[in-house]
Amino acid sequence: MAPPAPGRRLIVTADDFGLDDAVNEAVEQAHLTGILSAASLMVGAPAVADAVARAHRLPGLKVGLHVALVDATPVLPPAQVPDLVGPDGRFSKQLVRAGFSFFFRPRVRAQLAAEIAAQFAAFSATGLKLDHVNCHNHMQMHPTVAGLILAIGRQHGLAAMRVPFEPGGTLEKAEPGLGGGLGARALALWTRVLSWRLARAGIAAPDAVFGLAWSGHITEARLLALIPHLPAGTSELYAHPAVRTSPALAALMPTYDQPGEFAALISPRVKAALDAAGVPRVGYGDLPAP
Repeated sequence: MAPPAPGRRLIVTADDFGLDDAVNEAVEQAHLTGILSAASLMVGAPAVADAVARAHRLPGLKVGLHVALVDATPVLPPAQVPDLVGPDGRFSKQLVRAGFSFFFRPRVRAQLAAEIAAQFAAFSATGLKLDHVNCHNHMQMHPTVAGLILAIGRQHGLAAMRVPFEPGGTLEKAEPGLGGGLGARALALWTRVLSWRLARAGIAAPDAVFGLAWSGHITEARLLALIPHLPAGTSELYAHPAVRTSPALAALMPTYDQPGEFAALISPRVKAALDAAGVPRVGYGDLPAP
């Protein structure tokens, strides 16, 4: 194995930990035999108890909170967050509509704050150390959500958070033709705002994040193409692995290839490429304070 590459480190995170037993099994296997270093826990998800039990058996796995405020189930009873949920008791799938509601309606913001506080409290109750925080569907980009997470998270040891900045130049080198576009440029502007807010608050964040353009379709070939071009600093690769596509996962994410992402994370070729490049796998807790 080569010595650590100067200034290059990689956090490899599985989101949706706790969503399904198939996800939890993938997290455990990818950490033990592959390149996975971290996981983001959905504390209101159906298989959260199994996820927590596995995490306690894996002291090297860095576990954070995956705050879920859209297309998920609340931790609080639906009657306590009536403006956040539909008749089925689940958060809305309409991200833009939910975002406007969060921003403009004080009653909704109060319920949002209560739910975020409940999710932090539920994570604390697991006994796991909080490595990081991010949001389902990147809702931490919303200014109201970000402000509430920063205010509430301080009481629970929040020290690091994901900023989904995916550098187009690096992505273009790994997969020509995928590194630009108006949407990517618009997202970059929002990430600068969030980065500024986190730096002012003393919250650490990775220098770059990969997985947005490939969401649900990370492959061995794509990772092998990315590794030589990882930028200086600490990057994060986030994925949605599962050992199989359960009926629940097929219904929630019908276009995602979770078993394919799992295969990429346990690929011996990918692990060997990172080792040969001298890029260590770390957690958010290893980031320097801003």
